[in-house]
Amino acid sequence: MSPALPDGDPAPPDGALPSHVAQAASRRAFGVYVHVPFCQARCGYCDFNTYTVEQVGPQALAGYVSSAGAEIALAASVLEAAGLPDRLVDTVFFGGGTPTVLPVHDLAAVLDRVRRTWGLAQGAEVTVEANPDTVTTQSLAALAEAGFTRVSFGMQSAVPHVLATLERSHDPQQVPRAVGWARSAGLRCSLDLVYGTPGESLEDWASSVSAALDMPVEHLSAYALTLEPATAMGNQILRGTLAAPDPDVQAQMYEMVDDAAASAGLDWYEISNWAAPGAQCRHNLGYWNGDDWWGIGPGAHSHVGGMRWWNAKHPRTWAQALADGASPAAGRETLRPDQVAAERVMLQVRLRDGLPLEVLGPAARQAVAQLVADGLVDGPAAVRRAGAAVVLTRAGRLLADTVVRALDCHGTTPLLG
Repeated sequence: MSPALPDGDPAPPDGALPSHVAQAASRRAFGVYVHVPFCQARCGYCDFNTYTVEQVGPQALAGYVSSAGAEIALAASVLEAAGLPDRLVDTVFFGGGTPTVLPVHDLAAVLDRVRRTWGLAQGAEVTVEANPDTVTTQSLAALAEAGFTRVSFGMQSAVPHVLATLERSHDPQQVPRAVGWARSAGLRCSLDLVYGTPGESLEDWASSVSAALDMPVEHLSAYALTLEPATAMGNQILRGTLAAPDPDVQAQMYEMVDDAAASAGLDWYEISNWAAPGAQCRHNLGYWNGDDWWGIGPGAHSHVGGMRWWNAKHPRTWAQALADGASPAAGRETLRPDQVAAERVMLQVRLRDGLPLEVLGPAARQAVAQLVADGLVDGPAAVRRAGAAVVLTRAGRLLADTVVRALDCHGTTPLLG
């Protein structure tokens, strides 16, 4: 069961945006997110907006490119009507779901439509998520030929019993093969890991981290398993058939991957992400830094100039709206200046570059001193005369929500643009 859409205001049938979203747009990067909601099977811990082929039928996959193209055309007309300046697309991210359940020529066709509509910036980053068992050496070479530059593999673990608990379909040995094929095709590689799976020991986790870093990857993401009650695994935990993740063990696992990544030359640049120099995921940095992006696809979220909206979740509802010449947006909200400021604190404090001290109000700046004393914020970074910033220590990364609450409750300086 996918999560409910957020509450918000009704979206206009034509998707029109108010003119104020164009303010300072030239200072913001523009990215495109493409949500491909299809999977071969649904994993028990997943609460993303995804559907198996059996749930939606093959016609939903067959019609995806046409519907995505219609939404891209709608996006271009809406942005132009709102007075947004012409901007090349800096990043494109195909997420899911499992985008690579679609044929390569479908993914290439959507990317080509983005390219023909807005153009891609010089050195644009184009990422596709993939499961290791949904690619071949031929398909990865074809993706690179089509203009994709980066692939993010859902590895999750290298330990068979952990993968089985997560209900992942791939064999651990498929991951290094897929990475090798991707590298041969000239694609940058990222691996996603999940820690804290029920039954996963510290030794299991160490084995997975070691296996990941033994591969020629430039980027690693590691996420603590979080469970929603509506998921199959969440229900198992509620019934007592699986043990809930232990936060203390997960903290140990985080420290382990942080140490190992650093030793392998990958530096943390966001709480859950490590990368070689120059290999950060620029698309995700756009989210954290408040840039603009248009989300294509069922349930996709968009943000332009302080306005956020989200599409209808079900593929049929999304496709029908576009076939009728209407926007597929199900709701939207205009962020108030105080909301923009609060979200800036919440997101930028997660980054290695930190949250500029100048955006905090006087009371929040005083709170920083206590956070430094508590060992949650790096003292030297917070007191530099130039470029002073709230930068989390490793202890602070483990307690980032505590830091955000301490700063947010003391107020911030509302900033837009």
